[in-house]
Amino acid sequence: MDNRIKDYIGKSVLCWLATVDRDHAPNVSPKEVFALYDEKTLLIANIASPGSVKNIRSNPNVCVSLVDIFVQKGYKLKGTAKVIDKSDATFPVRVKFLTDRFTDAFPINEVIEITVVKAVPIQAPSYLFFPDTTESKQIENAMEAYGVR
Repeated sequence: MDNRIKDYIGKSVLCWLATVDRDHAPNVSPKEVFALYDEKTLLIANIASPGSVKNIRSNPNVCVSLVDIFVQKGYKLKGTAKVIDKSDATFPVRVKFLTDRFTDAFPINEVIEITVVKAVPIQAPSYLFFPDTTESKQIENAMEAYGVR
């Protein structure tokens, strides 16, 4: 992964994990504790996501979206996931990696380990339909819309 993608992962406060169940019904779930483990591995703490874990166990194909809400740009990361539970020898190392970067206030039931095979930039339609759109203007508009100063 290039440095721009790493930067988005590092500064994102929330990501969205998309999974599919056995009947091919989609599921999207917000994740708050996640970090890049190495050049191609993203770790996500399973704090309260039994549906995501169940889906991954039956279909490991996943997609993670990270979006800077002010710039309205980000990345879609596609890959395969596996669930690392407490019986796995690597579980304590993965959990410590996450809690060292965030908090140990949440119980981490399992760790979702995603091998990223493809990263695609995503952006708000404004950039496509209004060629004069700039990141600074998007930030200004978002701050006004969200009441942030």
